[in-house]
Amino acid sequence: MVEGFRPADLQEALEFMAKHPSIPIAGGTDLMIQKARGFGLKPDFNKPLLFIGHLRELRQISVRNGNIHIGASVLLNELIKNDKIPEALKMAVRQMASPPSRNLATIGGNICNASPAGDTLPYLYAADAFLVLKSSQAERKIPVGKFITGPGKTTLKSDELLTEIIIPDKVFSANYYKKVGTRKGMSLSKASFTGLADIESEKITDIRIAFGSVAPTIVRSREIEASIIGKPVSEIKNAVPEIVKKFAPLIRPIDDARSSAEYRKQVSLRLLENFLMKLT
Repeated sequence: MVEGFRPADLQEALEFMAKHPSIPIAGGTDLMIQKARGFGLKPDFNKPLLFIGHLRELRQISVRNGNIHIGASVLLNELIKNDKIPEALKMAVRQMASPPSRNLATIGGNICNASPAGDTLPYLYAADAFLVLKSSQAERKIPVGKFITGPGKTTLKSDELLTEIIIPDKVFSANYYKKVGTRKGMSLSKASFTGLADIESEKITDIRIAFGSVAPTIVRSREIEASIIGKPVSEIKNAVPEIVKKFAPLIRPIDDARSSAEYRKQVSLRLLENFLMKLT
């Protein structure tokens, strides 16, 4: 029998984690699959479950001081319906799983799963998202890129919870998202791409580019982005081959059951080309 604890509030949850090694669970859509042992067998949980999906402190969405604050247990479908959430993030969430799964799955779970194919991650990297991590004694805020260190690996400590995701309340003039999968829904990404840009007076004043499912972590290069900023839109078409050439060494996918590495790389670079050409 699996043991579990349902705290009354966030503080009680953090105090429980400080004393008892446990597995936090909100929607459980990834976790139950990872721990499955086969039909008719209970999942392989080697620690008590800590239920956090009901905690009010983790279910809020608000805008404060120019930033959007999203609780880690906010459901994916709640993100789609909330008018505070940027359209570029909604684009990714709409293509995740199925409507019933999106009524269980949480944004915090998608982040903490730390999969290179995580659908919310390219946007969060591109948007310069920060994550709030709390224990019973301390709180720290770190960029999402420093939280995820590899496939399934994060810097989250055993007594910490991801409590909040913070993204700038910024509307880009160009928002682009593409996911390549076997089918539109209920499919892991073979490759995914987020592109964000601002254009003023026919010049690119800001650009963010992030690739998913093509390396151990999300691929983003601020150096390459900086080389594009300031260019007149009229010059982008001629600059596309050079930009693609710069990104190519960073795209390092693997062969697996979903796709070949070569296919993933070529598709990712084509998505980059398509985004840049749309800016013109």
